[in-house]
Amino acid sequence: MQTKASCLCGSVKFEIELSNPEPEIAACHCSMCRKWLGGPMLAMDSGMLKNVSGKSFIARYSSSEWAERGFCKKCGTNLFYYLIPAEQYHFPVGLFDSEIQFKFSHQIFIDEKPDFYTFANETQNMTGAEVFAHFENENNT
Repeated sequence: MQTKASCLCGSVKFEIELSNPEPEIAACHCSMCRKWLGGPMLAMDSGMLKNVSGKSFIARYSSSEWAERGFCKKCGTNLFYYLIPAEQYHFPVGLFDSEIQFKFSHQIFIDEKPDFYTFANETQNMTGAEVFAHFENENNT
């Protein structure tokens, strides 16, 4: 299944090939995501980036040794979080041009979540240490 996505000004457009017929989203509460987005990151767990137009408007910021964050140079829309070791893109759910039925499945860096908000959904929750351990185990297999 594929879906279309774009930035606020329309300078960057692309398609995302969904890796799961029932796409899941996660909330990331880490301090970097909250600073980047002004709140928790609600993102679709990986998909393949295809048919990109407006590549010259895409900037990548190396936010850590393991990740890059992409944004539109013209309007500033956050486009993706790219996890370098896993070669995975994660896309903020607000980018999609059509409605997709997502399952809100998990929250990460739950130990960094501020007390002033809470999601009502029942989800799997992982601390930052659990997230790093998970990816370390994935990379060692």
